[in-house]
Amino acid sequence: MKAAQWMGTKSVKIGEVPKPTITAPKDAIVQVTHCCICGSDLHMYGGEMNMAMQKGDILGHEAIGYIEEVGPEVQNFKAGERVIILPVIACGECFYCQNQQYSLCDTTNPSQDMANLYGHRLSGIFGYSHLTGGYPGDQAEFCRVPNADLVLLKCPEDMPAKKALALADVTDTAWHGVELAEVREGDVIGVWGCGPIGLSIQKLSKEIRGAQKVYAVDKDPQRLKIAESFGMIPVDASKVTPDEYILSVEPCGLDRGIEASGFRSTDSATHKIMRATGLEGDSTDTVSEVIKATRKCGNVALIGDFFFNTNMFPIGMLMEKTITLRGGQLMAQKYYPFLLDLVKEGKYDPSFVFTNVDDFENIPQEYDMQFHQTVPQGLKSIMVTPYGRQLDQPL
Repeated sequence: MKAAQWMGTKSVKIGEVPKPTITAPKDAIVQVTHCCICGSDLHMYGGEMNMAMQKGDILGHEAIGYIEEVGPEVQNFKAGERVIILPVIACGECFYCQNQQYSLCDTTNPSQDMANLYGHRLSGIFGYSHLTGGYPGDQAEFCRVPNADLVLLKCPEDMPAKKALALADVTDTAWHGVELAEVREGDVIGVWGCGPIGLSIQKLSKEIRGAQKVYAVDKDPQRLKIAESFGMIPVDASKVTPDEYILSVEPCGLDRGIEASGFRSTDSATHKIMRATGLEGDSTDTVSEVIKATRKCGNVALIGDFFFNTNMFPIGMLMEKTITLRGGQLMAQKYYPFLLDLVKEGKYDPSFVFTNVDDFENIPQEYDMQFHQTVPQGLKSIMVTPYGRQLDQPL
């Protein structure tokens, strides 16, 4: 089969690899129809995760398709069913899974490097480096799905592909950010980042949670225009210092601040130099802005990926302002069937995140476009596999 393989910094190829088979009784094999590139995939593409990658690794953790085969202990699915593959591989049995904290699963990630780095292992994730288990991803024609009863989600046959694929990761990651920040009706919130995740957080906060005002922070004029078209208040970080501007118009500060731009965001020369010379792995530029712009006793959520160490973290400001800070990978399984029902009932449409359609075979070029933010109309491409093109389903 064909799959998107990591070959080094800024190098992805479509290669021929063995088709996966059932290797455990709870496995399922899914034939992929549509997939896409996540912003977090760019950490591998850009070189920040090289020490946790091996040449030939299959990338990707956002895909939908049809089950080709199930193992003998799979109870809730059968061959021929349309499914969404969730990114988090959970066991359903450990302490954390029993408490619906699926991304903290104790058993699905064998990485000793992760245990050494954090003191504990997090869950396995498809196509997301060997720190999260080294599982082959689903930017491929077929994907082996462990613990299928928990990692797959039944997808309505009549749901357009863009809506279904957005439910694989973008919508539930965004909802996780809303949950971490504890967004409530009437809140004034700020979201740093107007990519697919950031915009989704903004829309969910306003449309579903009832936020009164949403400040959308970014440097990209096209993405800021999208945010403004959704009723958000754009803050151009290339023209103003976001925390200072927000405090000038909201003297009490934000009720909730959410960082959704990721650890590659650097504004100051100091952090650029420290990252370039290996003195730190992550930057706190945006995090510091979020904390400063958030009111006393407010909430801050980190949904953009941070992996390593950082310097100049404003621990005094965080502590003295009595701010609650939370972060973490999405607990995908926890949010269904709620999110699926939102979309099925027409209360929320996540398909806006896809502004381009392309063939699966063009993933190498798509990585380059997404890394440089040159995807047509500014957001995210949906890739259609040969099988998906054969089925010719509504997008």
